[in-house]
This record gives sequence, C-alpha cells and structure tokens, in this order.
Amino acid sequence: MSSMDKSTGLDKTPSKGSVYVDVNHDPVTTVLPNGDVPYADHPMDADERVIVALGYKQEFKREFSLWTTFCVSFAVLGLLPSFASTLSYGMGYAGTAGMVWGWIIAMLFIQCVAMSMAELCSAMPTSGGLYYAAAVLAPPGYGPFASWITGWSNWIGQLVGAPSVDYSLAAMILAAASLQNPDYVPTPWQTWLLTTLIMLLHAVISSMPTKWVAWFNSWGSTFNMLALVAVIILIPAGTKNEPKFAPSREVWGTITNGTDFPNGVAVLMTFVSVIWTMSGYDAPFHLSEECSNANIAAPRAIVMTSGIGGLMGWFLQLVAAYTVRDIDAVLNSDLGQPWASYLLQVMPRKIALTILTLTIICGFSMGQGCMLAASRVTYAYARDDCFPLSSFWKQVNSRTKTPVNAVILNTILGVLMCLLMLAGNVAIGALFSIGAISQFVAFAIPISIRVFFVGNRFRRGPWHLGPFGPYIGGMGVLFVLLMVPILCLPSTTGSHLKPNLMNWTSLVWGAPMLGVSIWWVVDAHKWFQGPKVNVEHAIHPVEEERIIDVGIGSKGADPSS
Repeated sequence: MSSMDKSTGLDKTPSKGSVYVDVNHDPVTTVLPNGDVPYADHPMDADERVIVALGYKQEFKREFSLWTTFCVSFAVLGLLPSFASTLSYGMGYAGTAGMVWGWIIAMLFIQCVAMSMAELCSAMPTSGGLYYAAAVLAPPGYGPFASWITGWSNWIGQLVGAPSVDYSLAAMILAAASLQNPDYVPTPWQTWLLTTLIMLLHAVISSMPTKWVAWFNSWGSTFNMLALVAVIILIPAGTKNEPKFAPSREVWGTITNGTDFPNGVAVLMTFVSVIWTMSGYDAPFHLSEECSNANIAAPRAIVMTSGIGGLMGWFLQLVAAYTVRDIDAVLNSDLGQPWASYLLQVMPRKIALTILTLTIICGFSMGQGCMLAASRVTYAYARDDCFPLSSFWKQVNSRTKTPVNAVILNTILGVLMCLLMLAGNVAIGALFSIGAISQFVAFAIPISIRVFFVGNRFRRGPWHLGPFGPYIGGMGVLFVLLMVPILCLPSTTGSHLKPNLMNWTSLVWGAPMLGVSIWWVVDAHKWFQGPKVNVEHAIHPVEEERIIDVGIGSKGADPSS
C-alpha cells in the first residue's frame, strides 16, 4: 500500500536519492530526504508535479516548447558567429587538415557528452541542471562538495559566455566599419564600449517576460539557421579565387602546424574552437523549469542542438578549408578579425560585407541566448544560497516573472571581465578557453558520477540511452579528461614563449576554482548542503514495500527494491 495524494497524484514514498513516483508521470530522481512529501494546496499539471517532486516551487511560466527551447539552445550555439569568433584557433593551430579532421573527431566525443547530459536532464529537469544532478548522484557524504564544484565551474563558464560572444560581435562590427572606411582603425576602448552597449541590450531582452523572450529567441534562431545555410551556399558559389577550391589532398592531408608542438597535439589544440562552439547545448537543461513537458522536450532539445549543430558546423568548416588561400594573411590582417579577413580574401567586397552583416545579426542573437541561459543558472544557484547576497539575486520579478536581479549581476560581472581586452588579444582570448574548460568540467562531473559510482542503480527518466548509457557517458568523460590539459597549452614553447603569448586559461579558470575549493574547506562545508528544497514539505510514514530506492545518498540501499 502507499500514501497517495489524490489531488496531485503524487505517491508519498520518496527517499534521499530516490525516484519520486508520480502515477500520472514518469519518475524523477529527487533530492528530498527519506519520506518527505511536498504539500500541495492546488491541483497541479504534470510539469508542476515533476518540479515539486524535485523539491522546488513552480515559479516560472512554462511558455517554452520543444521548438522554442531548441531555438534558445541553437542561438547559444550560434554556429556562424562562433565559427567566426574562433577561426584563429581551428585554422591557426593546424591549418585546413586540423579544421576538417579536428571537428569530426571532437564531435564524436562531444555527442557522447551531450547524450549523457540529456539522460540526466530527463531524470531531473530543473534549472540547477548538472549541479542538482551531481548532488543527487554523488556517494553518501560527497553530494554537497560535488554539487559545489560542479555549480561553480558551470557558473563561471556560463558567466563568460555572453561577454566573449559580445566582444567578438563588437570586433566584427568595428571590422565592418573598417571595410567601409579603410582609414579607420578600432581601438581597444572603442571595442570595450561597444561590447558594454551590446551587453546592456541583451540584459534588457533577457529581463522581459518569458513569452517575449521565447518569441525573440525563436525568430533569432530561425534567422541563425537560415543565415548559416545561406553562407554555406554563398561562399563556394561566389568565391572570386581561381581555382575556386583547393585540392582535396591539401585540404585533408596537409597540416599547417602553427604551434611548437607535434602535429598530433596541434590537431588536439584545434578542439578548443569545437568545444567552445558546442558548449551551449546544455541551455535546455537550465530552461527546463520554463519548458512544457520538460523531461522529454528538454533532453530532445539537447540532442537536437548537438546533432544538428555538429553536422552544420562541419559543413562550415569544409567550406572555409576548401576556399581559404593564405592562412597567415587571414590571421595577421590589420582588420583584427580573422573572419572578416577571410571573407575579404575569398569574396568580392560587397558580398563579404553582406556575409559579415549576417554574422553580426546572428552574433547578437547568440549573445542574447548566452545571457538568458546564464541568468537562469545564476538564479538556480542563488536559490540554493551559493552566492553572497543570494536572497537578492534569486528574486523573481513580480511583473515579468523572470530573474531580473540575476541578469543584472551577470551583466555587471561581464562588463568588468571585458576589461581584459585592454590587456591585449591573448588576455581577452582566455575567455574562450575558460568557457570551454569550465563548461566541460561541469558537464563531466555528474556524468562521471553516474557512470563510475552509480552504475545500474541510476533510475532513468522517459528519455534515456538504454543499456548503452554508461558506455557513452564513459567515452565522454575520458574525452574531457584528455582535453583539460590540452586547453591550457600555449601555442609556443621554450624561448618563443613570452607573457603576451601565454595561455592564461589555467590561471583565470584555476584561480577562482582554487578559491572556491579553499572556501569550501574553510567555511562553506559548514552551511552548504547542496540543492535547497523550497517547497512546503513534511515527513509522512511510508510502507517499506512501496519504497523505490536507487541507493544514492543512503547506505545499504537495495538497488533491486
């Protein structure tokens, strides 16, 4: 027998790290303690039952569908502006062979990470995302620490997303101005001021009501996809060079090593462009509390984003690899923006400016998607009191029903981080590596816990990988372990390595992570307990035969029960 709430359909039999059973919905993996049951004073639909079962109140309007959630995620991915922003990494480290082979190899493993994340999202669709999953799945006693490290790494990656995109967008806008007026040379201060203006615009849009934000991102992402297809067609059709295309043996077989490392390492270093470009597919996880049918639609949006994005991104790599003529000229142009330099090298000026304009519009949509996703992550972590002044940052605006204060915090910090551009291209370039490494470390922690510590005790949601889940997740985790040191390598070594050529990723990402680790040891372990339940709940007696326990978070649990 079980204790059933007839008004909500919730079976009052959860346990710490258990599946919370809802007779009208697929089970979810919950952080609620043994026997805890949320109070319900009103009838709830399926999505609200799920979020309440996870321990949270339904505070957002669920006005994102599968399509609009995918649109935000695809906008965050921003293939065209992302490719434009990171062209110097893919092309500069290993030439055309590194571009085409590097993208294929990296994408195979990135798909493993994405699919494993989607499986977690289906089991626990909450804005906290990976942070929540790490807390629930970690072995007894380690949940708060796993959640703390995952949350901070993920938040740092989310935080640098909009500033890095908007910096690249500002650089492209000023490069377009230089194309129109060759006498104009942008200054770092002008780039910073324009970046700040763009971030303020994105902050305003991300603070609007959910329905308006969903509409904006739907149109922006649709334009993003159409522009991407148009560029993939326009460049090979309109290239001014003769012959139009480089021989395949050169494109696929010639590694132009722009580093002091062996060719194999140089190809691995090109992965930074792939990883940074493809780090936005977790957005549906963070938007799951605003998405209807979340534990099916959100994981589907994750997989759609990584799959479609990976394939179309590779097509764009092929186009650039077959048409570029002089890589050194692209990387060292006075325009200061490799994508603009490349377009001017292979296209007539008017068409190059048209494509650059399309890229700028797509970049604006991408930056706004990054700001949106980051604000939801900040809200979710502030809701669990992770930050100083969390009570302020976690407030949801009563008029817009969106976390406006979290948007304000991210905007202020992003504007300050963009001051790095005043220290030179290498310093501001660290934002791209930080975004890549911090996001994928955060992705890997809960997936590795699920693969290596939970095993077959993991209770799947309605979207899952079946018996292949642990193997797919394991491949993704091993890829991340390989890439963490690679992402920290400078392109030069020995006497060639100067401070202005140093890769500062290990310092700019490592220092904050070391700081929060010390904070944990000194103080945070005393008060931080992981995801903080904010629904009214009470302990009810449960009958032993009805408990469904996955054995996570409690000793001696029987996985077969």
